[in-house]
Amino acid sequence: MNSPNNPDAQPTTPNPVTADAVSPDEVELPLYVAHQTIYPRSVSGLFSKWRWGVVFLTQLVFYGLPWLQWGQRQAVLFDVNARRFYIFGLVLYPQDFIYLTGLLVISALSLFLFTAVAGRLWCGYACPQTVYTEIFMWVERRLEGDRSARMRRDGQPWSMEKAARKTAKQVLWVAIAFWTGFSFVGYFTPIRELGGQILLWQISAWEIFWVFFYSFATYGNAGFMREQVCKYMCPYARFQSAMFDKDTLIVTYDTARGEPRGSRSRKADPAQLGLGACVDCDLCVQVCPTGIDIRKGLQYECIGCGACADVCDTVMDKMGYARGLVKYSTQNAVKLGWTQKQILRHILRPRVLIYTGILAAVTLAMFVSMGTRIPFRVDVVRDRAIMSRLADDGRVENLFRLQIMNATESAQPFRISVTGRPGIALASKATVSVDSAQSRWVVLSVLAPSDAEHAGSQPIEFEIESLNGLGKIREKSVFLMPR
Repeated sequence: MNSPNNPDAQPTTPNPVTADAVSPDEVELPLYVAHQTIYPRSVSGLFSKWRWGVVFLTQLVFYGLPWLQWGQRQAVLFDVNARRFYIFGLVLYPQDFIYLTGLLVISALSLFLFTAVAGRLWCGYACPQTVYTEIFMWVERRLEGDRSARMRRDGQPWSMEKAARKTAKQVLWVAIAFWTGFSFVGYFTPIRELGGQILLWQISAWEIFWVFFYSFATYGNAGFMREQVCKYMCPYARFQSAMFDKDTLIVTYDTARGEPRGSRSRKADPAQLGLGACVDCDLCVQVCPTGIDIRKGLQYECIGCGACADVCDTVMDKMGYARGLVKYSTQNAVKLGWTQKQILRHILRPRVLIYTGILAAVTLAMFVSMGTRIPFRVDVVRDRAIMSRLADDGRVENLFRLQIMNATESAQPFRISVTGRPGIALASKATVSVDSAQSRWVVLSVLAPSDAEHAGSQPIEFEIESLNGLGKIREKSVFLMPR
């Protein structure tokens, strides 16, 4: 039929299959929205400086830490093959898994606390996806120009200049991604050895796999997927609202001040034109790494980076208006017109205090535990091959195997004793030495007078004492007395 708004439109033939099934008032929507490339515009300002400061700090630590030496070894090394975790002067064994659990609990509570106070600070400033996307986009801007230049070049046919710029960008992206994967694997394989193995091509298959896996992940996530990771793959974007409330600091647009929006000259009086402070320049959309319009309110795609606040303040300065049309604020503050002091007073609310109290308690407990930790461990295992037997002197003999793990950087001597029954004693050597950061199995022969009256399983206790004053550990076991 002809369109009522366009009488010259060509008549269309209705689909015989769906003409009767679809109501004229119904609208068909595609199941998937076609992806549109986002060209973020560069921006400078307070939050941009903070973001780049975090980028420099995190990458200085990440890339530099594997190269630090601590004595004769790498300062931070997670040696999975030897089952030793070295963190500066601390040596951890798989039995110290509780500290990893504590670290994960502290990280989770910190995330809850920061989110409750100031929204997605992690996403906007320290998340690896944000950090490496910023690095990759910086390379892109250096080689292809800012937003308008990149859009114009992508719309042009291929030329030598375009191919050269695109190729140089890809080469630098691959180099950064490879160095990132290499540095990551360097935390698990000594990085100096790993570098030599790569140069001589003597690297193992697993190390090759993990270097290229993390290189590919960095290259794909930061170079191509970018905002799609934050919008569709990151679970944090989906449940962040459970940690938000109306007193959480988020990037907000002051609707009462900004609307109705509209363009105008710098000399024009917005009050006479009946306009708000927003000049509808759309720069806040152009600088957004996820391509959203902050003027539509809080959206799960917003990562809280503050780029829109930086560019809006720049526009307000040019127009001679007060800053803060887009800013970090709370929903209650924008609605009720609170001052900065009022906002800060509402930060210390019950949710924040509970998170802070639990986080402080867990952190303190973990540090106290690590500070009072005895730097060696002992496991006692009965020798199952020989449960018990009579010795030549008539006493009963039980065999035990003790694993002593030395978590220090020097060899340590230990003295072993046993108690729990009258006359019980060690027939084996009572002192042993364990090399630095090593474990040693010790076979112990324990003798006790025969006692048919108390036959069966009798509790005993081994005491392993460091002769260098590191402490002592007591481990319980049982002595089998035959009937």
